[in-house]
Amino acid sequence: MIRTTHVGSLPRSDDVLEALAKREAGGPEPDPELVRRAVAECVARQVELGLDVVNDGETGKSSYVTYVRDRLTGFAPGRPPPGRRDNALDDFPEFAIRTWHRAAAETVCSGEVRYRGTGPVEADIANLCDALVEHPGREGFLTAASPGVVDLFHATTHHPDRESYLLAVAEAMKTEYDAIHAAGLLLQLDCPDLAVQRTFFPPGAEGLSAFRRLAAQNVEVLNHALRDIPPERVRLHLCWGNSEAPHTRDVPLRDVLDIVLGARAGTLSFEGANPRHGHEWAVFTEVELPDDRRIQPGVVDSSTHFVEHPELVADRIERYARVVGADRVIAGTDCGMATFAAGGSTLDGRVAWAKLGSLVEGAALATARLRRRGDVRSGDVGDIPTG
Repeated sequence: MIRTTHVGSLPRSDDVLEALAKREAGGPEPDPELVRRAVAECVARQVELGLDVVNDGETGKSSYVTYVRDRLTGFAPGRPPPGRRDNALDDFPEFAIRTWHRAAAETVCSGEVRYRGTGPVEADIANLCDALVEHPGREGFLTAASPGVVDLFHATTHHPDRESYLLAVAEAMKTEYDAIHAAGLLLQLDCPDLAVQRTFFPPGAEGLSAFRRLAAQNVEVLNHALRDIPPERVRLHLCWGNSEAPHTRDVPLRDVLDIVLGARAGTLSFEGANPRHGHEWAVFTEVELPDDRRIQPGVVDSSTHFVEHPELVADRIERYARVVGADRVIAGTDCGMATFAAGGSTLDGRVAWAKLGSLVEGAALATARLRRRGDVRSGDVGDIPTG
């Protein structure tokens, strides 16, 4: 079988959302037993659907990136320094005005960055590992914010330059990365900065060159933090922002792929289903995937409420399998299904789970088709390493 997974966040229950909202408002931490039960239920539902590589749904986190404010020192409310501007919607000013976004409270790094203590990440690890005990044969992954995306969401007013800030965050977050790996779980680094930040630079060749320099610096620092983890145990998630928007100024995958493939990550996760990037499977006919790398293309969109037909999902998987080989493809989602707890799920909960069901069914169809054509022999796909 072509194996299946997803990117990270999944719909949270109402009681978990309420507990997370209270914490964000300055209240107590969510009841650990509530979170533990919710993770167990989330894992069980993923397994019931047939997903092969599962996680905790980011159940106890407010989001995939803002959670670091509670785990690192040096972060406090404040306004970022001037100079950053996202031009993604400059071509659509009316849409920009009427589109409502639930913005997180502004936070900056205003002091020394250190990892506070391993208690929260150890709790994440324990909750997932305990849940996996009930489901032998399933592999687990946990997500963690990359230094680059921490910088993207939280500018610094403390460090003399961006490089010193990235290095400080990398050294602090290394504690979390190493703990996840030591527990025998796959580590997924969330790196939307490696695509999203293109729209923070002017259009044209000069802006692209400046963005590529930033992306290369982010990868270099990330590799420094990953130096003690085998690449085959790391997934890197690249995306252009999990929003239903025009995306006309997104950087093409081919313009950043060489940099991203330089990361110490054996598996590359990226958006491959949405209407702006669904055609980019063809990039892999032009760029040779290194022998030690695998891809995790999104084959269901995470920003619309269309539930993809399993036949369409199978078509998408087959395109990649024919180009790079079925043994180097694991089917996934474009992005998380519930990116920010404060705004509720990105998708309606029932719809999100239905999409994951189509993902699993489509992977089974793709496997059967590939075997019929002789593109994969029986048994070739089932034991694919997922790291």
